[in-house]
Amino acid sequence: MFDLDAYGAGLAVVLGIAVAAWLVSIPKRDVSFVDSLWSLFFLALTVTYIALAPALTERAYLLLFLVTVWAVRLSVFITLRNLGQPEDRRYQAIRSDNEPGFWLKSLYLVFGLQAILAWIISLPLLGVVLGGAPLGWLDFAAVTLWLVGFGFEAIGDQQLARFKADPRNAGRVLDTGLWRYTRHPNYFGEACIWWAYYLLALAAGAWWTIIGPLLMTYLLLRISGVSILEKDIGERRPAYRDYRRRTNTFVPGPPKAPA
Repeated sequence: MFDLDAYGAGLAVVLGIAVAAWLVSIPKRDVSFVDSLWSLFFLALTVTYIALAPALTERAYLLLFLVTVWAVRLSVFITLRNLGQPEDRRYQAIRSDNEPGFWLKSLYLVFGLQAILAWIISLPLLGVVLGGAPLGWLDFAAVTLWLVGFGFEAIGDQQLARFKADPRNAGRVLDTGLWRYTRHPNYFGEACIWWAYYLLALAAGAWWTIIGPLLMTYLLLRISGVSILEKDIGERRPAYRDYRRRTNTFVPGPPKAPA
């Protein structure tokens, strides 16, 4: 159950989007908006796979709905959050480390890399579209897990945005709501969403697509998510050290009692 033509077409589509976005970033001298494109890469990939599928099942339509809701919500949230802001400090650091010529290097260091990662991670989406098995209990489990993940990601994002919008919270650490039980509810939610997509793929017979959620979880934990955000936050916000001691890193759980 694999269609090399559809998978290759997906790569061409996301690389095309990446190049167009890179061209826009050159005069702006700001690559931050690639974050707004991240989820849209997966929507574009899903639409491509569906457009090239020989036949569509109810599961494929379900997947399209779930990916659309997730991708549009996340892209709009990030776009509004970054509106009027300078280039994200993560990308400022990458820019500083790769000058001169970052305008060109960003094509493959930022835009191309993210497009290729999205393409690899999208394997479960391809598996769902190509699978022909009838709906079953795994699909119900997948939707349930997706709802949990979407709730953690969307509610966590909104709680943090509301916290940051209040000037009285400058220098403080959000430790209420979902952030009381995990230091990264939004990333935990995203991981749940991708394991939900894999359950849909598994129900369709595409067990081999597990590389998608494994890679996404690794990125969230070790590369672009938890690891990079917590690298120096204890130095910038001393209160975070105590928060880190009493709050689970990723998987939600009860706060730890004071030592």
